[in-house]
Amino acid sequence: MLTPVLAQLTQGITPEKIALTFAVGSACALFPIFGTTTLLCTAAAIVLKLNQPLIQVLNQLLLAAYFPVMYLCIRFGETLLGAPRVSFDIARMNDLFWHAPREFLQQFGATALHAVLAWCLLAPVFGAAIYFATLPLLRRFAQRKSIPT
Repeated sequence: MLTPVLAQLTQGITPEKIALTFAVGSACALFPIFGTTTLLCTAAAIVLKLNQPLIQVLNQLLLAAYFPVMYLCIRFGETLLGAPRVSFDIARMNDLFWHAPREFLQQFGATALHAVLAWCLLAPVFGAAIYFATLPLLRRFAQRKSIPT
């Protein structure tokens, strides 16, 4: 991942813009509705004029963290709203999704909303942490490579 970042720095993209790409991309890549993160990352990159390839690479790299974070968002959202815990049976959920979508939405629609609520609360904090953690590193990296910032 370091080579594309160096390439961006040498092409005039500021450490601040790359740190913002990391922050927004990380938050969007962990949005808890499966199958939406690529579109969310694309939209965020267009609106904020962020580096599209970099944000998509980040989206793919965070796939390993996606399901644990989704689960945590669901549980956090349930806790925030005092909702009963939903049992997860992936095979059953998959079967319902493809064969009875209305029933799937009835059973798991509220769960998705719980997860989105939790993500809405956590994503700004997480994004800010990523931004402020990566910015000094990127600035130092740019200085070592004698790249104007």
